[in-house]
Amino acid sequence: MSQTDDLDHRLRGIISGLTLEEKVGQLFVMHVYGESAVDPDPADVETNLRELGVRDAAELIATYRLGGVIYFGWAHNTRSPQQIAELSNGIQKVAAEQPSGIPVLISVDQEHGIVARVGAPATLLPGAMAIGASGSHDMAREAARIAGAELRALGIRQDHAPDADVNVDPANPVIGVRSFGSEPDAVAGFVTAQIEGYRSAGIATAAKHFPGHGDTMDDSHTELPRIHHTREEWDRVDAPPFRAAVAAGVDSVMTAHIVVPALDPAGDPATLSRPILTGVLREELGYDGVISTDSLAMRGVRTKYGDDRVAVLALKAGVDQLLNPPNPEAAWNAVLQAVADGELTEGRIEESVLRVLRMKAKVGLLDGLVTGDGPVTGEGIAPSDGTDAGTTADAVDTTVGTPAHLAAADRIAEATTTLLRDDHALLPLSPRTHPEILVVGVDPGSPSGTTGPPTSVLADTLTGLGFTATARSTGTAPDDAAVAEAVAAAKGKDAVLVATYNVAARTTARDNTQAANAALDRAARPGRAGNYAAPSTDGQAVLVAALKATGVPVIALAVRNPHDIAHLPDVDASLASYSWTDVELRAAARVIAGRAAPRGRLPVPVRRADDPAQVLYPVGHGLTY
Repeated sequence: MSQTDDLDHRLRGIISGLTLEEKVGQLFVMHVYGESAVDPDPADVETNLRELGVRDAAELIATYRLGGVIYFGWAHNTRSPQQIAELSNGIQKVAAEQPSGIPVLISVDQEHGIVARVGAPATLLPGAMAIGASGSHDMAREAARIAGAELRALGIRQDHAPDADVNVDPANPVIGVRSFGSEPDAVAGFVTAQIEGYRSAGIATAAKHFPGHGDTMDDSHTELPRIHHTREEWDRVDAPPFRAAVAAGVDSVMTAHIVVPALDPAGDPATLSRPILTGVLREELGYDGVISTDSLAMRGVRTKYGDDRVAVLALKAGVDQLLNPPNPEAAWNAVLQAVADGELTEGRIEESVLRVLRMKAKVGLLDGLVTGDGPVTGEGIAPSDGTDAGTTADAVDTTVGTPAHLAAADRIAEATTTLLRDDHALLPLSPRTHPEILVVGVDPGSPSGTTGPPTSVLADTLTGLGFTATARSTGTAPDDAAVAEAVAAAKGKDAVLVATYNVAARTTARDNTQAANAALDRAARPGRAGNYAAPSTDGQAVLVAALKATGVPVIALAVRNPHDIAHLPDVDASLASYSWTDVELRAAARVIAGRAAPRGRLPVPVRRADDPAQVLYPVGHGLTY
């Protein structure tokens, strides 16, 4: 008997001893509010009762025989490394006390970059598009290994990463810099490297969002997007990263709440589509691992069916894990009723339970549960750290946010910063020639609990490098007063660094310059400011034009999507950091100061603002010095 057959034989022995309720429970992955499994804050208890009908994680697991828990910052699960470890241990203690004794698979969305639930002092690494800009599979693999090692030390055994979407549409509101880039084969290579890195750390992976969410202007969190690719386009553009993920042995594939008529003309989201999940993913791509839904609380999957039916339809389509149903009681009972009515067979439920248990076994969660000779850890996964499904305080202290990991994150980030233009060789700046720097621009909320805000991080880093830098937040939509104040603050400075965030393609440079002049004029006459509105102009572009008009050199740093330069043609220099987390901002500041050479190369094309059919900067573009 092969190792795989032996493992399945032993896992089926576990399944045979489960009740139907326990089997169904293994397919559910839920969030729960609170930093403790049994003693959350009273406010979290109240929220749990209101939203989930239970008081805490312990009641949630006992009520639904839960197979998985997912952590979120907004659910107050991730306040500090030691707290996270204690929460994980508390959850596993509760699971061990249940009749089945099966450990819970704890997971998290820790893509890094703009999507990270565990913040400092854990190591925060560049996100996917930044990694894509590095061009290095070795760095992608190392980043995943570091991320995985720290997650495992926190008691987390699955990361819902990497993102396998090919970001075709630069205006994509939900993917963007979460993708490695716009070239299918390049994305496939990075997806493979990250799967390998996570595997080496003993972490299960989840390639997402199948069948590909990279070419949509709609956000599936709030609506149901439609992908218009033909079948040939899907095969050529969207499929390669998922084929690569399957070949690399990805543990889970997460579905997308998107309609893809070329794959299924019925009009249902892919999450509920048997032709897509069973027909394409299972039968055509040959995938037999876990299929997980994206969050079932997202509007994209709730537009057509009730929350009870969505759970049943997802399982009928081929799903194995139901992630975050908004009404767990309705969904859980609906699945049980579907079995009772014969709409789903118990055998079908057991197929999914087997896949879920295989994944748990591969990351060492079942080593103390399955009888037989030797551990049940699957091939290609790092050995488990014993029969305990939890972790230790020592593991946290010796693994999470270590100097070696932080140094590696800085080194990787430096390789991602991309210099897009520097027409007059302004960069690198020197404290001798440009000692006084004003940092203005956007200060979006930290995506991952880093220090922030961005303007302060940039200014503090530059000051530490010998400059005198001051920060002034002007926001994503600076008004006349903010523009005027920034212009006044720029006087006497040797350079201005503007952090920009997804500058809109609504106006020409001439329009923005005229609007900048008008804004300054109105700011000088505040009594008339309310009589004028310019909805067609982008406030960030107006700000940059006004600063440029002062004669002070202006450097633009795009802190999210790298396309901002298309709308800011008059800046003296332009860079892209692909995120506003501290590690990427500090690296960009070091590049600006010449302490590191810019080595990043665009993983997506930047198109002209006035003619999107024309490419301004192609994939692979990037300057250095």
